[in-house]
Amino acid sequence: MMEWFSALDGFSQFFWIIALTSSLIFVFVIITTFLGMDGGDDFDGIDSEMDADAGIGFQFITFKNLVGFFTIFGWIGIACINAEFSKPLSVIIALGCGLLMMTIMAAMFYGMQKLTDSGTLNYKNAIDAIGEVYLTVGANRSKMGKVSVRVQGTLRELEALSDSLTELKSGTIIQVIDVTSNGILIIEQTKKPIEPIKTETYELPSNTK
Repeated sequence: MMEWFSALDGFSQFFWIIALTSSLIFVFVIITTFLGMDGGDDFDGIDSEMDADAGIGFQFITFKNLVGFFTIFGWIGIACINAEFSKPLSVIIALGCGLLMMTIMAAMFYGMQKLTDSGTLNYKNAIDAIGEVYLTVGANRSKMGKVSVRVQGTLRELEALSDSLTELKSGTIIQVIDVTSNGILIIEQTKKPIEPIKTETYELPSNTK
């Protein structure tokens, strides 16, 4: 294996390294996403950092989309080299296909998010709800974060902004004071306790003789 790789020229090695590395990450991200893990907390944090200023549902530059870009970029570059295209043409074709992959993935994840958020969920029902910061929310709406809050009887992780003068870190108890037109919660820190989950208990009837 190493002998084969060493025999390649530097241009080919560049594409092979990108293709193999990004493919491994790509497979892991796709599997965890469709299993409902959404790539793990670290991936969510990276995506939130990159899209904090966007405030839009359709997100083009995210960690997942960049992984998709480099995966296609690498393999298409290798295909172009095998087809004996010139180096400039190989790079141009690989870049174009990578950007196309980013667009497809952005549309796919946007559609999945819309399906998740659609239905009976009314974000206005979150107003006055008490919850907890999941991903840090920046001060003065400088950075979008996420909060765990119970809406319509279900605990959800929703995007949030704050007018607070200091950032609200993970674990901070918050209250929802408003909701924007595109479903982003406006929150503030509070000392009110989180409402406990109500559970019902049932007693089995005793046997009577």
